[in-house]
Amino acid sequence: MALKLHVPSIVCSGCGDTITKAIQTVESDASINVDIAAKTVTVEAKASEESIKQAVVATGHTVLEA
Repeated sequence: MALKLHVPSIVCSGCGDTITKAIQTVESDASINVDIAAKTVTVEAKASEESIKQAVVATGHTVLEA
């Protein structure tokens, strides 16, 4: 399942690292691409969309519907 999330609160690579680690706690072998300039997170994972969104929100970031 490919999931593209718009996360407007991404401002640096540190944000990307935090989000990546949070998603990996949901699914350790997920493929994650954080685009800081576009403020998007693309996730290829078997986990549900809701559980991935919750992991991102738990880091203090905001997920908007793309």
